[in-house]
Amino acid sequence: MIEAAMIWNEPNNKSHWDPNVDPEWALFADHVIRAGRAIQEVNPGVTRVLGGMSPIDPHWLRRMENYGALDQVDAVAVHGFPLDWNLWPLAAWPDKIAEIRAVTDKPVWVTEVGVSSFGAEEVQQFGLQRTIELLSGLAPRIFWYSLFDLPVSWGAETRHREAEGSSYYRHFYLGLIREDGSPKPALETYARYAQEVGLMQWFHFHDPRLDQAVEWMKRLGTKRLRTGLSWADSFRPNAIDWFDRQMEALADFEVTVTFCFTPQHLGIEPHHTSAARDPQAFADFCGWMIDRYAPAGDVRPAIAPPFIADGIVPLAPELGTLNFDRDERLVAERNAA
Repeated sequence: MIEAAMIWNEPNNKSHWDPNVDPEWALFADHVIRAGRAIQEVNPGVTRVLGGMSPIDPHWLRRMENYGALDQVDAVAVHGFPLDWNLWPLAAWPDKIAEIRAVTDKPVWVTEVGVSSFGAEEVQQFGLQRTIELLSGLAPRIFWYSLFDLPVSWGAETRHREAEGSSYYRHFYLGLIREDGSPKPALETYARYAQEVGLMQWFHFHDPRLDQAVEWMKRLGTKRLRTGLSWADSFRPNAIDWFDRQMEALADFEVTVTFCFTPQHLGIEPHHTSAARDPQAFADFCGWMIDRYAPAGDVRPAIAPPFIADGIVPLAPELGTLNFDRDERLVAERNAA
C-alpha cells in the first residue's frame, strides 16, 4: 500500500517551514536525517523522499547535501505551479528538472504540479495536457494536484496571503472536481493519463470527501496517490482511528505518504511550521506510522527471537531496541500533551 514516505512538505517554503526558527535549515536537515534512518530501520523497502522543493532550488538542495540529509533519502522531489505562482513559464519544466539533476544523482520526483481553474477552466485543461507532455519520461513519479477543489470555508495552507493578493484565491480552484462535486473539463483529460500520473490529495482530519475520492480514483483508473499523515493531528482525540480509516480506504492504491506538521506543544515556536524542539520526536512519529501501515514483513531487519525452551512460546515477542525506545518515547509525548 505505502510505496514511499515523503519527509515534510515544501520545506524551503515559509508556508510549511518557519525560516525565522531555522534560517539555515540545519534543524530541518537533522529532522530529515533522523526520520530517514527511522523509516529505513522499520522498513528498508519504503522509498524515502525529501519533501518537495517549492521553489525549485538547486542551491537549497546543495545545502541539504552538505548537511548530510541526502544520505538518508532515496529520491528528491519538486513542486511547480508555473501558470499560477512560479516566475517561470510552463515550457521550462524540462529545464527545472535538469537544474536539480545537475546537482544530485538521486531520482527527481514531481510530487505536486497543478493548474488552477480560477481564471478559466479551459486554461486548466490545457495546462494539464501540456504539463504531462513536458514531464513524460522525465520523472519516475508525477502527482497532479489535486482531485478536489479546496472548500473556500476551509482556508488555504499558506503564509504568503498578503503577498499573493488576489492570486491567493487560486488555491481553491486547483481540483479536477468542483466543490459541489461536479467534474471540470480537465478531469476527462486526466483520465487518459491516470495509469501513469498519480493524484495528490490532502485529506483533512475526518475529511468527509475520503470515500468519494476513492470512488472517483477507482473510476478514473488512478494507480498512485500522494497524501499526508499529520504529526500534529496524531495528538487529536481518536486520531489513530481516523488514520486507520484513511489508510484502509486507500489500501488499493500505491501511496506516497507525507509526514509533516509539528504539534504546537513540541515546536520551538507553538506553530505547525516550527522545527521541533527534539527532532527525534518527529523521527519517532515517522517510524511509528511506517510500522503501523507499511510493516516490512519478511524483509524487515532481523531481530533476534527470544529464547524458546521446552517448546514454550512466550505470550508476546520481545521488542527490539528501536521499537522499545520509540514506543516509550511516544507514550511520554502523549502523556505530556
